[in-house]
Amino acid sequence: MSSGREIKRRIRSVKNVAQITRAMEMVSASKMRRAQRNVIATRPYADRLLDVIGELMGRLVGGSRKGSLLEARPSVKNIALVVVTPDRGLCGSLVSNVLRRSGRFILEQRQKERGVEVYAIGKKGRDFMARTQQQLVGEIMRLGDAPSLEDTLGIATNVISGFRSGKYDEVYVLYSEFINTLVQRASIKRLLPVEPPTASATQQMVDYTYEPSQEEVLDALLPRFVEVQLYQAVLESIASEHSARMVAMRNATNNAKDLVRDLTLSFNKARQAGITKEVSEISSGAAALAE
Repeated sequence: MSSGREIKRRIRSVKNVAQITRAMEMVSASKMRRAQRNVIATRPYADRLLDVIGELMGRLVGGSRKGSLLEARPSVKNIALVVVTPDRGLCGSLVSNVLRRSGRFILEQRQKERGVEVYAIGKKGRDFMARTQQQLVGEIMRLGDAPSLEDTLGIATNVISGFRSGKYDEVYVLYSEFINTLVQRASIKRLLPVEPPTASATQQMVDYTYEPSQEEVLDALLPRFVEVQLYQAVLESIASEHSARMVAMRNATNNAKDLVRDLTLSFNKARQAGITKEVSEISSGAAALAE
């Protein structure tokens, strides 16, 4: 059994760790609330943009016409994958789930004899792709907790121009989808070609007047839609990161408290054993003197 001094040192160390994890939990909780507000704030714009695109496509014949971002290629040979991960760890299994899903996706595409080029948003994803020697062609790091749309425009512009030029036949984004505080799911979404939204059967068609033309307005809106989709994926990933870190730090704090209780019990047992031993030695010495 460890000595009382060693146990007391371990108790003091564990208590210090618990204070750190508790502080990190509180910080992540505050950041998570801000990240949730950012995600919610972008939804009305994205939803309205989707409604306008759906309304325009309902009017146009051959909405997936050649040369637009709606064009589905007859054969898929080259794919661009945008992987969104945090810059830091200590957020449970969130990073490993995203990286495992990205590795499985790349392997599936290569089994279909498709080339995959990777764009990484976040240090964890960049390091993984470089370590596994993937074809990494672009990266963004240190976006912070409240990135703007302009921060992600570089990658969005590259994948859009690559799709238009025929370099990419499809573009996907892989990120951690924020479900709730306790659940974050690694999700993959196709950015290009844009999936036509399904118009509601009860949606009332309004006779809008578009200038210069419906086709030109649609072609101008589609790149904005792709940019917003990518930006929302980044915001979802940030909210998931802080939620996962808050839960992980809470579990670490609880485990530290349990360990302190176990160590305190061991310390009391060791102290009691020492007292018993001293009493036994005194009794034996007294008995020897009496003889």
